[in-house]
Amino acid sequence: MDDYPLLNLFLTMLYLFLWVMWFFLLFKVVTDLFRDHSLNGWAKAGWLVLVILLPYLGVLVYLIVRGRSMQERDAKLAKDSEAAFRSYVREAAGSEGSSGGTSHVSDLAKLAELQDRGAINAEEYERAKAKLLA
Repeated sequence: MDDYPLLNLFLTMLYLFLWVMWFFLLFKVVTDLFRDHSLNGWAKAGWLVLVILLPYLGVLVYLIVRGRSMQERDAKLAKDSEAAFRSYVREAAGSEGSSGGTSHVSDLAKLAELQDRGAINAEEYERAKAKLLA
């Protein structure tokens, strides 16, 4: 370890970091190629051949030429994912407007209200709650 100076260690770590970062960029470019529906098959094949045969130059040229549209596709994907998540949460929460029926939450609230008014006792409440949640 004495014959390997500290500066060389830092340079080795920097090169390793840059190499890993370049692999992330390479995979990002390849996934963007296959995700883009505006390119036809031959254009995708051409870009893929360029990225594989001349990796550093191919990735750099791809980012210069198609970087802006790549960002727009990422933003659209994030927006669509957020909308799908919100829709799922609304459906899972059982909002009465979307499904037309009553949700478990509103049924449990009605059961708790009946118990509070004394219409049902604690044992009946627990039985009905277990039946609802089953």
